[in-house]
Amino acid sequence: MRVLMIGDIVGRPGRRAIRELLPPLLQEYRPDLVVANGENAAGGNGITPDIADELLAGGIDILTMGNHVWDKREAVDLLEVNEQIVRPANYPPGTPGRGHTLVKVNKDQQAAVINLAGRVFLPPLDCPLRLGRQLAEEVSAQTRVILVDFHAEATSEKAALAWYLDGLVSAVIGTHTHIQTADARVLPRGTAYITDVGMTGPRDSVLGVKSELAIKKFLTQLPVRFEVAGGVIQLEAVLVDIDPVTGRAVAIERLQYQGAA
Repeated sequence: MRVLMIGDIVGRPGRRAIRELLPPLLQEYRPDLVVANGENAAGGNGITPDIADELLAGGIDILTMGNHVWDKREAVDLLEVNEQIVRPANYPPGTPGRGHTLVKVNKDQQAAVINLAGRVFLPPLDCPLRLGRQLAEEVSAQTRVILVDFHAEATSEKAALAWYLDGLVSAVIGTHTHIQTADARVLPRGTAYITDVGMTGPRDSVLGVKSELAIKKFLTQLPVRFEVAGGVIQLEAVLVDIDPVTGRAVAIERLQYQGAA
């Protein structure tokens, strides 16, 4: 089974990258399952029903979220009704939406997608390591193909989760920091890992934000209203090949595509 995981989609440029860059990528690699992080898809923060529909109609099967999941109030109802969107599972019990989902792949196969959020430099949610292991063990009764989107800040926390779940899940893919890292590998027991898959949005920016605004924030330490940058678009992702019987990853490849301004 081939899974494509797309890095954080940022604002209108990120959505344009999905429209323009994703179709040829799907044609070239023919993934069986496409997952993307959509927590920055609406103006750089959050998601709305219309934007979710646009992204899911554009070739994405499952949208994962992160710490900006509630930035648009429409998301509360959206996550309750749309089973193709998952938010971090380690939010408190009773939080709207779901933290993992099962998706049918190739008619006779299933895959699970689990979303977790880190706790280092982010809100103090439930332990992602303990909950990640618990969920992996639970869903393994239904499928051996398990993808984890770990939306976290600290590289150490991401690496720790990957090693803790090595052999229990097919892949641990880091999101949130928007910079694709060069450490994609398959761990000894068969879990594919990358610290951060990268960003889909404006290439010439500071994590998707207009560079002059980010610089002003650092120089002055005053509140600055961030705006999504424009210009050249990019799509960053990883392609993971998985044995559907064992759930072990056999390969992971970083992808970087650029489009016109």
